[in-house]
Amino acid sequence: MTEPGRGRAVLVTGASRGAGLRTCRKLAERGFLVYAGVRGEPGAAVAEVPGVRAVRLDVADAASVEAAVDAMRADGVTALHGLVNNAGIIVQGPLELVPDEELHRQFEVNVFGPVRVTNAFLPLLRAGRGRLVNVTAPTARLPAPFLGALSASKMSLQGLSDAWRVELAHWGIRVVIVEPGAMQTEIFATAAAAAEKAVAAQPAARTALYGPQLEALGAATAKMKLHSPDYLADAVVRALTERNPAARYTVGPDTRLLGLLSRMPLRTRDRLVLRVLGLAKVPPAIEA
Repeated sequence: MTEPGRGRAVLVTGASRGAGLRTCRKLAERGFLVYAGVRGEPGAAVAEVPGVRAVRLDVADAASVEAAVDAMRADGVTALHGLVNNAGIIVQGPLELVPDEELHRQFEVNVFGPVRVTNAFLPLLRAGRGRLVNVTAPTARLPAPFLGALSASKMSLQGLSDAWRVELAHWGIRVVIVEPGAMQTEIFATAAAAAEKAVAAQPAARTALYGPQLEALGAATAKMKLHSPDYLADAVVRALTERNPAARYTVGPDTRLLGLLSRMPLRTRDRLVLRVLGLAKVPPAIEA
């Protein structure tokens, strides 16, 4: 009996490590021919996985995206069963302290990147009556304090996904949102380092205003349980293999809880968020 996915091509962006790499491995195990989109030289973790082929792809670079299309066509790909827009970054910190260039970078990768990649690969998706899978976040439905840039970018990607779901249905292309919770990946450490560097460049008097809040937030988030990237990888496999995939896969118990909070009255929701994140009792700092 032929395994599900045998011989069908799938492209996963942001696949050099973490959840993206786990997704590539699981799809390859199901018999898919997986193209792992990586920005630089593929590491051994990508190169050594049977059924996975690395393709240079920087979602923030239009020329790189077009070159990836050409490379896959040259490799014999005439149709795609799936495109997984997984590449993403986190820009964190108080919005007042987020530099313009960081805000632009957040949207360049998380919003314009998926649009750029999707538009470039749509001819191959049409040829395969394939599926478009976009990885969002619970902050798309429940914007989080000090993650305003990320929240706005994921809300935008969710809105684009809703539009694509209707626009592309004519060609039999299914559009699926996968919404994972907090995972054990390097992205959070990378985001924290970038935020620390960006904040350090701001006036000390202004950054001091947020010191008590950030300290309380750090203590609260340190207690949060992070889940395995397999949660995301398994959901993507389901989105690409189930006969009638759901329009949204909510991954992890924390994500479901945030979904419930998102449906509460705004003032009630805000009070609960402040309490859960340890911010309710932090007195406001006074600008020197």
